[in-house]
Amino acid sequence: MTHIQTADSAAPAKSLPARFAGILFAPRATYAAVAAHPRWLGMFLTVFVITASAATALMSTEIGRNALLDQQIASQESFGRKMTQDQIDRLEKISAYYAYGAPVIQFVSLAVGGLVVAGIAFAVFNAMLGGDAAFRQVFAVATHSGVVLAAMSLFTTPLAYARESLSGATNLAALLPFLDESSFVARLLGSIDLILIWWLVSLAIGLGVLYRRRTAPIATALFAAYAAIAVVIAAVKTASTGV
Repeated sequence: MTHIQTADSAAPAKSLPARFAGILFAPRATYAAVAAHPRWLGMFLTVFVITASAATALMSTEIGRNALLDQQIASQESFGRKMTQDQIDRLEKISAYYAYGAPVIQFVSLAVGGLVVAGIAFAVFNAMLGGDAAFRQVFAVATHSGVVLAAMSLFTTPLAYARESLSGATNLAALLPFLDESSFVARLLGSIDLILIWWLVSLAIGLGVLYRRRTAPIATALFAAYAAIAVVIAAVKTASTGV
């Protein structure tokens, strides 16, 4: 049997509900338990059921479908692509199936996203920085960080329904409504979401516990990568629209 190295191999195992709550309220101790006992399937399914249920419930309503349609149109226009009425009509026909596709999209995004995040972290910390964690430990940490996204979906989904919009009420641009929406600054801030920042902090804590490293440098690196992506997106949108 392969011996699993952890920051605290003596950390007691936690139940699934305790791990879910712990990621939100006591992340460091909870990630220590996850690293010592890297069980990921139960949490993966829990996060999937919550996020898929929220998305399906929203897409089962006309308000939710219209909100997604509006977001798709706005997304195309933000890159300078004016949609024709024929294209909009096709999207409206497809919208009838949004509720059926939501669980599939959630499952694929969680599975692929978790593998990508875990793979990058494993490559950086093990191959480049000499870490000794097993891949299943890293994947368990990545999976458990998804608790933040699942919990917040219970807040953002009814908010989206009430606002009749999927536009980011939790991004930084929402805090500065006086900015010109077509400006580079507004687009940059609109690409940075407070929920994703919380998720990155949680992920940084988990990786820090697993690899016995300080959280701050890991979080700083994750924020820098996130900010770089946001800058690129904002720059492309600004250049595409000529504003």
